[in-house]
Amino acid sequence: MVTSTSTASSAASRQGEATLDTIAWIKLSSVTLPLATPISDAKVLTGRQKPMTEVAFLFAEIETTGGHSGIGFGYSKRAGGPAQFAHAKEIADNLIGEDPSDIGRLWTKLVWAGASVGRSGVATQAIAALDIALWDLKAKRANLPLAKLLGAHRDSVQTYNTSGGFLHTPTEQVLDNATASLASGIGGIKIKVGNPDRKADLARLTAVREHIGDDVPLMVDANQQWDRPTAQRMGRAMEEFDLVWIEEPLDAYDAQGHAALAASLDTPVATGEMLASVAEHVELIKANACDIIQPDAPRIGGITQFLKLATLAEHHNLQLAPHFAMEIHLHLAAAYPIEPWVEHFDWLEPLFNERLETRDGRMHVSSRPGLGITLTEQARAWTVATHEVGARP
Repeated sequence: MVTSTSTASSAASRQGEATLDTIAWIKLSSVTLPLATPISDAKVLTGRQKPMTEVAFLFAEIETTGGHSGIGFGYSKRAGGPAQFAHAKEIADNLIGEDPSDIGRLWTKLVWAGASVGRSGVATQAIAALDIALWDLKAKRANLPLAKLLGAHRDSVQTYNTSGGFLHTPTEQVLDNATASLASGIGGIKIKVGNPDRKADLARLTAVREHIGDDVPLMVDANQQWDRPTAQRMGRAMEEFDLVWIEEPLDAYDAQGHAALAASLDTPVATGEMLASVAEHVELIKANACDIIQPDAPRIGGITQFLKLATLAEHHNLQLAPHFAMEIHLHLAAAYPIEPWVEHFDWLEPLFNERLETRDGRMHVSSRPGLGITLTEQARAWTVATHEVGARP
């Protein structure tokens, strides 16, 4: 265990009578979640990536001198998990002795602690786990679900399933998965497209639409695989399916291409999940590059940064559909003024003791304080490295 007495004393010297609690202990855990089946989307079929067999998680657990605690997490797919853990190890001691309520200031402090590696990507993704843990702690201390602490606009959010529609899954199984998802109370179905054979994409989409009927919300996700002409052709060909959106039709950083496509199609365009900072999302918004923005709180630096982006997105009347990590994004979507969507993935279920309820096409915010999650013994067993700073109170 590493103690940080100098950090704690410097923090204490700035505190006045308004500081009622201080951070005493932080534990970081690197956890590798194995996937039951290798996952393939268009990036695999086009040779850009290998099938995904595991997801690396960075968990941060924080405890205070007043007996309060919080948990947060970030993640990385295929690569980057060890780098996130390493960066978090270097900066976490800057929080010891600090007031856990001062989340915005602490986010800035952590950014400057690692300023030489920038304000996006691995650097801010490492901060995200700590930032999310602080928000979880704050909501628990108030005895409120995080959505209620933020100020919820609704107690449930429209939800759609993604995990049943990957390209490695045979079409008949995709249809069975869609049936099971709808029966479980999930409202919409998203399938992957971007197959090198465009006719195969259309045949698969036709089969799903015929199977679920015209009234069930249906989305597609191309995972950045099309060039501009192909995206235009496929977008036009898919108009007849009455899609809720076409996701990531182009490279994630092609704001101008997305803008031109969004302006030319009746079907809304969604993108943003692969961007690694608020600043990168600002470029999308300035270019009018999407109808639906899809930020990922762990990827852009946590809840503090997500809230900044959400304010900007609302100002531009964008719909919100956060990417992955429903355990976090349910709360953030519930607090967004414009009716949003939240993505249902069952991959993370082995990590948490709790389950999120889906009913009548919506995911419901529970009464549990904070994020409402605790780690399972299995998650502890999948831990590959830990690091502690401070001392448990």
